[in-house]
Amino acid sequence: MMKVLAIGAHPDDIEFGCGGTLALHVESGHEVYLLIMTEGHKGGDLAVRKSEQLAAADVLKPKGVFWGGYGDTELSPNMNQLVHDIETIIKKIDPDLIFVNHEEDTHQDHRALSKAAISATRYVKNVLFYEGPTTQRFSPNVFVDIQETIDAKIDMLLAHHSQVSKTNIEGLSIVDIARSTANFRGIQGRVQFAESFVPLRYFMRMRKPL
Repeated sequence: MMKVLAIGAHPDDIEFGCGGTLALHVESGHEVYLLIMTEGHKGGDLAVRKSEQLAAADVLKPKGVFWGGYGDTELSPNMNQLVHDIETIIKKIDPDLIFVNHEEDTHQDHRALSKAAISATRYVKNVLFYEGPTTQRFSPNVFVDIQETIDAKIDMLLAHHSQVSKTNIEGLSIVDIARSTANFRGIQGRVQFAESFVPLRYFMRMRKPL
């Protein structure tokens, strides 16, 4: 059994970046935990966004959900504390694998969280960066086939109902973007739908034959 920790700067970051992969982990009997550093109040009502995140968790069914308690757009000035708070959760869970926002991103919270995670995860063997709608210069070389869990991923994103249409792209919802991204990464990996990652470190798990 693996312990998996997914970290996101805001509600819905995790679902977009690695929701399908997390669903596969849950289906495999692994313990999955979520850590959301802010409640995303700059993108909508704080209480609504928090309830939406919990509704998305009801779809995924993780072992636990943790909140960082930071203000939206305020991660950058708190780098040392941010590293400490991530480390606290890591020590509590002792994860085998961590997913977190990619550093190359137009949102300052995503950049700050990624940088803090590099320090906070220095003793974790497997750390993968995921992409979001505002990620830039993302060149993945780890792919996960999510054909079996693409519908669960979409259901998680739909749980964030106040954010579905907030893409700043007329006629495209976050669901449209997520499905297109999964299809594009799938084409790169020669499957129908995939999520892709850039590794900080990644150890292949090998098992001896019975």
